[in-house]
Amino acid sequence: MSDLAISARKSGGIPIWALKPTQIRTISTRISSHAAQWAKAAGFVGAKGQLCLVPGKDNNVDAVLYGLGNSFAPMDTARLARLLPRGEYRFEYGVTNLDLATLGWCLGAYQFNKYKTMPQRAARLVADKTIDIQSIRSAASATCLARDLINTPANDLGPEELELAVRTLAKSHKASVKVIKGEALLKQNFPMIHAVGRASASAPRLIDMHWGALKAPKVTLVGKGVSFDTGGLNIKPGNSMTLMKKDMGGAANVLGLAAMIMDAKLPVRLRVLIPAVENSISSNAFRPGDILESRKGLSVEIGNTDAEGRLILGDALCLADEERPELLIDMATLTGAARVALGPDLPPFYTHDDILANDIASAAENLYDPLWRMPLWQPYNSLLASKTADINHITSGGFAGSVTAALFLSRFVSQTKSWVHLDVFGWVPAEKPWAQIGGEAQGIRALFHVINKRYAK
Repeated sequence: MSDLAISARKSGGIPIWALKPTQIRTISTRISSHAAQWAKAAGFVGAKGQLCLVPGKDNNVDAVLYGLGNSFAPMDTARLARLLPRGEYRFEYGVTNLDLATLGWCLGAYQFNKYKTMPQRAARLVADKTIDIQSIRSAASATCLARDLINTPANDLGPEELELAVRTLAKSHKASVKVIKGEALLKQNFPMIHAVGRASASAPRLIDMHWGALKAPKVTLVGKGVSFDTGGLNIKPGNSMTLMKKDMGGAANVLGLAAMIMDAKLPVRLRVLIPAVENSISSNAFRPGDILESRKGLSVEIGNTDAEGRLILGDALCLADEERPELLIDMATLTGAARVALGPDLPPFYTHDDILANDIASAAENLYDPLWRMPLWQPYNSLLASKTADINHITSGGFAGSVTAALFLSRFVSQTKSWVHLDVFGWVPAEKPWAQIGGEAQGIRALFHVINKRYAK
């Protein structure tokens, strides 16, 4: 995990003036005359992303002017963590949300340097004394944990290594971990997890982590842990397989969310379930047209082996539901249809609970952690009909793929008080101020806010 590039020192730092074009004239009276003259000579006009370094008498940076343009987002200044030279800096003017700007700085400084020699970021931010630096660090560390896991290639992060990542997180928070692996999945009634993962050299497994007081409110997180998805016998074309190391992005996200919950020591009984498999190809791979039994007792016709994530989630959700948690959250890189509908930056979420939906939507907007509610449209259940089994796990047409995937998952949740499913992308395809191209956590800050608000003392 990268250095978060944030300092808890209470004062000092080179001042950063974040300015809109309309502020240039008025602000020139507040900065030094030297800085004003330098900015004018450099042609600084406050255009979006424009950077002007004002030198001091010793030729070091004396001040930073950064253009916001006429419209800007709370974390647009995050790019400075990658642009500025060595030194310590502070936000002096123009940042209206210091919490998000500071978090953005931490996220913007992220580097995935496990396989490549890269110079460490030298620019550090002196955190404003008004912010909760521990909360910022927790959110940033959780995001970086998810990014690191997603960015790691499948040759170094299969089901076994994903289990190790859970055990490492659990050890740091004194949580317990139980794993059901290989043929034991059949003996303990997780047939769909076993079927999806049995073709891989790395045995499929269900990772089960517990933390918190036994009598506390139960909050359960379920994350899709497909370490690599070939598509199975319905093999993906090469260009569709390139990013399939990220198909465990749901697991990475719930581990980030779990880390935040444990960091904050929320008074909940936390359970994390990760069905960890590799959807591979061999003589014993499951096939299109197979009918699988599920933990729920529903028989499931396989329409396409490339829709494996909902199968392993079905068994895991059924187990979670048996315990009747107050809140059940699942996260998965589940459908391309979600990206067609809403793009890579706006994951959909599904729930029957209107109060929960409103809480999530509000937190997502306020925390700049975008999510969008989509409907569990009951008439579309008919699209999952099967002539030979209780249900088919995919539809025969191309319509409403994300909705019907969520409807399939809903068949495995019947006793839980409140359930929400998030269909995340887990990837940034184009650089943003706070994120380079690569793995990404989506929705976990918004979800943590909702959980914290409900259960914190």
